[in-house]
Amino acid sequence: MTPYNSIFNWSGGKDSSLALHAILKDERYQVTQLLTSVNSVHDRISMHGVRRALLEQQAKSIGLPLNILSLPEQPGMSEYNDLMSEKMTSLREEGNTHSVFGDIFLEDLRTYREDQLKSAGFEAVFPIWKRDTTELIYEFIEQGFKTITVCVKGDLLDKSFAGRIIDEQFVKDLPENVDPCGENGEFHTFTFDGPIYNHPIPFEIGETVFRAYKAPKNEKDICGISNEKNPDKMGFWFCDLIPSI
Repeated sequence: MTPYNSIFNWSGGKDSSLALHAILKDERYQVTQLLTSVNSVHDRISMHGVRRALLEQQAKSIGLPLNILSLPEQPGMSEYNDLMSEKMTSLREEGNTHSVFGDIFLEDLRTYREDQLKSAGFEAVFPIWKRDTTELIYEFIEQGFKTITVCVKGDLLDKSFAGRIIDEQFVKDLPENVDPCGENGEFHTFTFDGPIYNHPIPFEIGETVFRAYKAPKNEKDICGISNEKNPDKMGFWFCDLIPSI
């Protein structure tokens, strides 16, 4: 059987790393490239806030081409869908037929992705779908992946959680209402070493800052997580990572 040419939707974090590790071992799929959304204003990964230079180093260490979807700052869903549709049409013309994600259990998000991809002639693939998130995070650690939190949701986690390496103690320190994998948007990470990398990504820890944003209207909005304390705003602690080379 000829494997399906597939793009991998790469965020740079732990769930992406686990899902990529799984799909690379699946003979049904051939990953042709990584696709990442980048804020064109700040030149950083959308939502995660990681510098593009570090993203590029990840792709180089993994050994896969990097394809960038440039987005304006805080695009509306209509604008996002148009830009993504244009990108997917181009990728389909290159012979790609499947699009891989690291989502775990957000049903609405999966349905949204599947509906959007179907119109572009793609099939969505979810290698770690419905896995127990506690098991997943310990599997991630045991397999030798190394990751650091770069963004944490301010009304759920305090500043001390930003810029922490995820290890067993980190998982134990999480409040009970926070998913161990941050699947509800509680925290985002940058993975800098592990079995999918040919070499670790060097970086230094920079400043940690708090930023507030207008809350999305619904959970299908880009990286949208509702804020029960203040439905009009949501805030995040961002830990800046600075490339060492």
